[in-house]
Amino acid sequence: MAKELACRKCKIIIPSSGRVCPSCGGTDLSTDWSGLIVLSNPDKSQVAKQLDFTKPGRYAIKVS
Repeated sequence: MAKELACRKCKIIIPSSGRVCPSCGGTDLSTDWSGLIVLSNPDKSQVAKQLDFTKPGRYAIKVS
């Protein structure tokens, strides 16, 4: 299985077949990421507010 990519700009995780981040439009993607946060309702999440995640999705905690 191919490793997923994380956007270095917004930290959202996308399939390895992606070349452009669907969330922010960035093209700086990395396979070197760690940690995972899954947000279904970021408006009600204190963690999402602290990390400035505004859209539902899967996010990396650290992207290198």
